[in-house]
Amino acid sequence: MWSSVEPVTVLGAWRKASGQHELDELFTSLGASFSDCTSCAVEVLSYDVVEDMAYTAGLEHTSVSVDGEARTYTLRVTQVYRRENGQWKLAHRHGDTLVPDV
Repeated sequence: MWSSVEPVTVLGAWRKASGQHELDELFTSLGASFSDCTSCAVEVLSYDVVEDMAYTAGLEHTSVSVDGEARTYTLRVTQVYRRENGQWKLAHRHGDTLVPDV
């Protein structure tokens, strides 16, 4: 699902990565920490497609274990896609924790 063509970037709620090497390290690290996903729902708030580029913006509602501790959270997420050889691939993801209005 991720592009193998540079540039690729993640500005994550947990960590950031730039370039394929850092992206590989990021997902290896996250894979070792996250388990037992019981729920993941994406609420798309906005999207657009222009030629070979697209984006989505929305909320991800997730219930998962992180380092063995059950957690439920919502992230605000923006993702940028590009069409490569007829397939949509992720080129960038930004996610941060949704803070409730006070």
